[in-house]
Amino acid sequence: MPEPVSPRSLRIGVTIGLFREDESLFTNGIKQNALYLAMTLQGSPHGHKVCLVNTTAVPITRALPWDLDLFPTRTFEEAKDDLDVLIELGGQVGPDQTDYLKSRGCRLISYCCGPEYVQNIEAMIFRRPLWSEIFINPLYDALWLIPQVAETSRGFLETLRRRESRTVPFVWHPLGLETKSRDLPDAGEFRPQPGPKRLAVFEPNIDVLKFCLYPTFIAELAYRQAPDEIAYLHVLNTEALAKENPEFIGVMSRLDIVRGRKASFVGFHETPTFLKQHVDLVVSHQWGLPLNYLYLEVCWQGYGLVHNASLCPELGYFYPGNDVNEGARTLLTSLRSHDGEHTAYRERQRRLIGRFLATNPAVSAHYDALLFELLAQPIISWA
Repeated sequence: MPEPVSPRSLRIGVTIGLFREDESLFTNGIKQNALYLAMTLQGSPHGHKVCLVNTTAVPITRALPWDLDLFPTRTFEEAKDDLDVLIELGGQVGPDQTDYLKSRGCRLISYCCGPEYVQNIEAMIFRRPLWSEIFINPLYDALWLIPQVAETSRGFLETLRRRESRTVPFVWHPLGLETKSRDLPDAGEFRPQPGPKRLAVFEPNIDVLKFCLYPTFIAELAYRQAPDEIAYLHVLNTEALAKENPEFIGVMSRLDIVRGRKASFVGFHETPTFLKQHVDLVVSHQWGLPLNYLYLEVCWQGYGLVHNASLCPELGYFYPGNDVNEGARTLLTSLRSHDGEHTAYRERQRRLIGRFLATNPAVSAHYDALLFELLAQPIISWA
């Protein structure tokens, strides 16, 4: 048995890969992942020194949407001699960088928060370019997976990275949401509007895991039963599909809500602003990815969420599996009751989301236990 390591302050880096000097937190979830993990590690009573480590050549400037005083952000060259642990999350380090870190006694953790198995098989089957070249690092000291990707991707990741994995807590914080919402009316929070309800579907539609078809069908079935209760349906991230994809166009043209000119198929919009300007309730569906930031953002702001995410069934209004009929019944019930209980709903959602918060001491303690367990193990190297 390895000797236990006495808890102490650690120097920890979390990788990001910047594409722009003014990178948005809402283009995808990976930057938020890095920020909230850094916040969780900063919350340790051991006083860890945590920085974000950019692995691209994009300059680090004050144009970034996070406070560089709260979240110090460095290049790899600036950080490499001042790390006990590097968590590779949003930007990959190469073989030479890995060797250098190992020579300094730094542990390297692969933190997996994307559905890599599904992304790779879709790339292979449909010839969708994913990697220009691939480096599979054999020298990770640990492999950490967030719960929602563990079921589909554990075997894929463990085989390639040659490590047993650990499932780690999913973390979130309203920091990014509040930053984007602070100038909106009511700080972006839901307020009841009279009349029929406005629905929205936010699925990104880039893979089979989060696609708009079943949420749109749920809205359609509800509309068939109560057309006067639904004002409009916005389906985001579908503009190209609606213009160019004959299968999508053919299916959608059969729907009553489309024929009644009560649906639009639009491009990408940032969640907080679109919610406040155009939405009363959100309809969602996932298949193999049962937790994501959208659910937490929507519920934190008090909007109704009709969803089938099995890792957070207590949030919003839950329906099981692929049962679109139950989803439609759930939608109709929620749109009829939500306004009258919206304040209590918002307060309840925020209490429930507390188990995911980066400021939750129990979450920080869980990560501390994983870190000090790792430091008690021999460092993985070529030798």
